[in-house]
Amino acid sequence: MFASLPMYDRPENRAAHDALWERVRDHLGYGPEKLDRQTDHIDGWRRDDLLMGQICNLPYRAEFHDSVTRIACADYGLADTPAGYYHSVFVVREEDAARGLAPAALGRFAYNDALSHSGWGSPLARITEQGLQFHTTLCTGAHINSVNAVADGRADLAAIDAVTWRMFQAWEPKAVGLRVVGRTALSPGMTFITAKANNPAPIKSALTEAVADLPAEHVETLGMRGIVTLPDRAYDIPLPSAP
Repeated sequence: MFASLPMYDRPENRAAHDALWERVRDHLGYGPEKLDRQTDHIDGWRRDDLLMGQICNLPYRAEFHDSVTRIACADYGLADTPAGYYHSVFVVREEDAARGLAPAALGRFAYNDALSHSGWGSPLARITEQGLQFHTTLCTGAHINSVNAVADGRADLAAIDAVTWRMFQAWEPKAVGLRVVGRTALSPGMTFITAKANNPAPIKSALTEAVADLPAEHVETLGMRGIVTLPDRAYDIPLPSAP
């Protein structure tokens, strides 16, 4: 069996993720002893022995909705955001913040991946709604690379998953020089999944109990407040055009 929580995992919160998984495994009564941190996250989504993982809603909608089973979403306690949902924030350099979002969109937009809802799909939808377009783009490969590109002047605008942005504000020095100038629409947050053949109900129950059992310091580190199930219609979002 295989379990992985790759989407928000980083050195500062690995102990908290490990503690979460230990409790999931204890409540479930089976599963791998430790989280897998070696397997590429996309390869992990394809594994038939996937017990629990996390997926962004864009690759789920675009490619994996028929090959994995949704378990639930986490409530990360984001402001003005219903439990289980998230949004992205548009960030620019501090000296450019007063001009707002529209002028920044005329510059270079840094995005992490074309299959990222937070970094590409949702910001593209928001910009299009406002009658704007990204004039030039830069694919960076990761949200942190997008932040660095804006901070270093290689790009003028980026959109960062709000949970990730909260972590960057705490742990990434270059985030200090950036400011938020807008946000995208709400959409399903990072979704816990299991292999298609698995029954998600006992895993959701174990995950819910695990979050409730987490020590306060791990709850604070992860920002995880609970586990919720979103309706199928929440994932009914048009696929974005390619960059």
